[in-house]
Amino acid sequence: MKINGTPYRSVWVNEKDGWSVHIFDQTRLPFALDVLQLTTPEQVAHAIKTMQVRGAPLIGAVAAYGLALALRTDSSDNALEQQAAMLAATRPTAINLRWAIERMLTHLRPLTPAERVAAAYAEAGRICDEDAAQNEAIGQHGLELLRTLAAQRGKNDKINILTHCNAGWIATVDWGTALAPIYMAHDEGLNVHVWVDETRPRNQGAALTAWELGSHGVPHTVIADNAGGHLMQHGLVDIVIVGTDRVTRNADVANKIGTYLKALAARDNGVPFWVALPSTTIDWQVADGVREIPIEERSGTEITHISGRDDNGQISRVQITPDGSTAANPAFDVTPARLVTGLITEKGCCAATPEGLLSLFPEQG
Repeated sequence: MKINGTPYRSVWVNEKDGWSVHIFDQTRLPFALDVLQLTTPEQVAHAIKTMQVRGAPLIGAVAAYGLALALRTDSSDNALEQQAAMLAATRPTAINLRWAIERMLTHLRPLTPAERVAAAYAEAGRICDEDAAQNEAIGQHGLELLRTLAAQRGKNDKINILTHCNAGWIATVDWGTALAPIYMAHDEGLNVHVWVDETRPRNQGAALTAWELGSHGVPHTVIADNAGGHLMQHGLVDIVIVGTDRVTRNADVANKIGTYLKALAARDNGVPFWVALPSTTIDWQVADGVREIPIEERSGTEITHISGRDDNGQISRVQITPDGSTAANPAFDVTPARLVTGLITEKGCCAATPEGLLSLFPEQG
C-alpha cells in the first residue's frame, strides 16, 4: 500500500545497516509516522509486547525476523530454542505468532548453525511474501461480496460497512484482511463508506483504521464503540467485516474486545457479519473458542489513561478515572460461530462451520 504516494510494506529489512528489521511504530500513529530499527530479538519482543507492532499476521512476520536477528549472535541449537520460546511468549492470543515461530523452527532445526542465519532471513521473507499474497486474495474474494451488495442496491447507492479494530495493511505485511476488500471496492469505483469503531481502550480504529482509510481516500466516519447497534437498528449498516487473531476449527472467532457485541447486534438486525483471515490464523487444534482460546489481559492503565494530541499540538497522556479505581482489561473476546455469516480466506468464502472450513482446506480433515 502507499503513504503519500510511496509504496510500503509494514515490515522490511535493510541489508546495508546490518540486516536490521524496520517497522512503523504504531503507538505513534496517526500523529507521527516513525520508523523503528530493530537490531536484537529483545527489541523485537519489546515491540510486540508494547504493541509498537500489532496485528496477528504482522506479529508473526516480525517475530520470524526476530529469530533471524537472534541467530546472528548465536546460532546454536540451544540459542535457537531459547530465542524462539522467548518470542513466542510475547502475546498469547494471536495464533499467527506461534505458527510463524514453529514454521521457522521446522525449517531451521535440520540445518547446521553456520547455515541458519541466511536460511532464517530467507524463510522470514517467504512468510512475508506469502502473507501479502494471501491478503490480496482475501481482498479479491471479499470484493465479490461488496460487488453483490452494489448490484442489489444500485452501483451508485452507498454501501455502509462497519469494522472493528484495525485489520488493514498496517496489521499485516500488506493489503490487510478486513480492509483489503474495501480498498479494492473503492479503487473499482464502488460507493463505499466505512463506520470505524473507535475500539477502546487502545483506539486502534480511531487511530489506525481511520488513518489508513484517510490516506487511501476511502470515505469513513469514526464512531463510539457502542454506536454500532444503533446504526444497525436504523438500517445504516449493510455489512460488518472484521479481522481476527484466531479462528478455531469449529469457526469460533477471537478478535479485539467488543467484536462479540457487534456480532450480537448484527444478528438481531439481520446484518451480514463476515470475518476476513488468512489460513495461518486458523487453529486446527482448538474447537471451542470460548473455553480454549487464551485471552490476553493487558495493563489496567490502558483503561484508566488515554493519549492524544492536545490543542497545542502536543501528544499527552491523561488519566480519565478517579484515583483508586481499578480496571480490568481483557484484550479480546470470542464470537461463537453461530453468529458469523461466513469467513473470507485466501481460498475463498465459506460458511462459519467445520464443514465450511474443510471445504476450503480438505487437507485438515
